[in-house]
Parts: sequence; C-alpha cells; structure tokens
Amino acid sequence: MSTRTSTLPDFDRPPFAGAPDARFAPLPADGVLPEGFFSTSNLPTYVHVDGRWHAPTRPRMDCVLVKRGDAIETIEPRRLRRGELVAMGEAEDGTEGIVVHGAGFLGGGHGANEFRFMSTEVSRERPVNYEELAARVGEEKRRGGYLVWVVGPALVHSRARADFEWFIRNGYVQAVLAGNAVAVHDIEAAIFGTTLGMTSAGQPTEGGHGLHMRAINRVRAEGSIERGVASGLIRSGIMHALVTNRIPFVLAGSIRDDGPLPGVYSDTLAAQDAMREHTVKATGAIFVATALHAIAVGNMLPAFYLADEGPVPLMTICVDQTEFVVNKLKDRGTHQAYGVVTNAQDFMHVLRFYTERWERGAA
Repeated sequence: MSTRTSTLPDFDRPPFAGAPDARFAPLPADGVLPEGFFSTSNLPTYVHVDGRWHAPTRPRMDCVLVKRGDAIETIEPRRLRRGELVAMGEAEDGTEGIVVHGAGFLGGGHGANEFRFMSTEVSRERPVNYEELAARVGEEKRRGGYLVWVVGPALVHSRARADFEWFIRNGYVQAVLAGNAVAVHDIEAAIFGTTLGMTSAGQPTEGGHGLHMRAINRVRAEGSIERGVASGLIRSGIMHALVTNRIPFVLAGSIRDDGPLPGVYSDTLAAQDAMREHTVKATGAIFVATALHAIAVGNMLPAFYLADEGPVPLMTICVDQTEFVVNKLKDRGTHQAYGVVTNAQDFMHVLRFYTERWERGAA
C-alpha cells in the first residue's frame, strides 16, 4: 500500500508564470524585521529570485524567508542580525514573487491532490483505522523515513511504556521529543517499579510520593542518563531503549520541573532550537498524550516535507483522550493532523498489534 503523494506545481502556469522577482529588505536592527515582511505558514512556499523558483529550506510557520547567497532559508526572527535580507510582501498569490501552494495540504477538502488520510474529522465516535495507521508507520520505516514521536508522561503511567519501547527497538522511532517528566517517571519505573509512586496496577506504595525524587537524585549522581544506563542503574524502559539504540531525544524543561534530570533543556529557546533540528528532518510525527508539547512541535512542523518528486504531505497523528487537544492543535495551524481520541495505553497497544501484523505481511 502506497500513500505517498507529491504535488509539484506547474511553474509554466499561473500563479507562477509571469510573476515578478521577490523583494528583499535588510533588518534595521538585530531581531527587528522591516515593516511589510513576509510571514511564513506551514504550507509549501516558492520564492521567485533571479528568474527561478526556489523552495525555502527548513520550512516552518511564523518565520521569515532569508536570502543567503543563492539559498532561501526559513529562519526565526530572533536569530537574525542587522543587515540580513528578508523577503517582503504579504501576498501569497505570486503577485509579489512569492506563492504559497496549498493544493493537497489543507486538511478537510477533497481536491484531486488531497491527502485523504488526514481529512478525518476529530471525534471519539469515529472508528480508527489502525490497519492504515500501521501501514503508514511501516512504510516510513521501510523507506528510511524520519519518524518523530512527541510523548507525555501519561504514556508511562498508562502502562504503554513497554509498547513504546518495542517501537523504539524495532526501528519505528528516529527521535523523541518530550519533557523532563517522561524521562523521570520512566526512570523511576526502571529503578523502583513505580511511576509517581504507583505500581503498574495503579496502586499507591508506602512513601511512593518521593520515589521520583530519589530517581532524579541517583541519575544526577551518575552525571547523565547515558551514564545511568551504562552503569546498570537504568536497565529497562524508554530511556534505556533510546540510549542503547542511539536514538536522539530532546527533553524540554518547564517551570514546574523537579530536578530536573541532567541533560534537560531549562532554557526554552535552546530547547526549541534542539527540537527544530529534528522537526526539519521529519517525514512523519506522532503525538501521544501531551497537549503543550504537541502544539509546540506542531508549530515547528511544516505540513509537508521535500522529496525528489516535490513536496509530500507529512503524516501527523495526534492521540489524546479528548477532542480538545487535537482541535487546539488544528486551531494553531497544524491542520494536517489526524486525530485519534483514545487513551495512550489503548493506542500504543493496538497500534503495536497491527504494526506487528503489518510486518508479517510485508516480510
């Protein structure tokens, strides 16, 4: 089964044909844009420079297009310096040399190029086609794609930990973006067999409220999560699987973090930069039980990735117990997101079941 659909535009027809070159203007000061700058979306965008159409690299919404030599790059304004050249204009129809080509990437429609898998409305009453989900995930692995998983601590608490570990060890995870809590509770489970003091059956333990703090302290004594794995302190779980399989991860801190663990980014902009190095490589993304991280990473992800045959829709799956999170994600611009309204344990267990079945059929 193949669902990879490219939508390379026809540059010989309007709005591309006859378009002028895009205008560029210098920044008047570090991090300050000239008035009338072009603000990017997460849709495929083309810029006309010296008579040629360029697809900017590192696409992302809420950024600007910067001319650096012969290349056009999508960059956050805070990273720019006085004098750098940014694209100007507000029009997206080619009249100012910039075209936003949304055909096939705006969720909900049924045009000729529409990626229909992503057009499903968000509802807990709509059945989830796990067979198709598993096939999509399996295809990403088979063709060497880059699947980014964004997960929340509920995945650890809900007994989905072992299933996620299976996906990591079997090549379905190329990067994990999460918060301090995911790693803390996973490591607590590895050391003490509890998460937030609860057993896998959901029963509280005596003195269990402090076990996550003891887990943090032991890892801090080791110096890093990687050293904790090497020493045998951490013998199982998500972080053990990531470290032993050399899968990169970014742990972004928050104001309410305990510890935090060594390696957690407490500077939010540094965390964003680290996460962005994985979102620019993503060919698919799966968000599980995390509202804030899902919306944050969703804002970094384009609705597509660039392949040899042109822009291809980027598979984005958002899993949560309520429609609210998925709808909020869509409202913040990640309109390509496919919503699965269920809990983390059920989703991970059922997706693993169908993915294992897909593997047997693909063998």
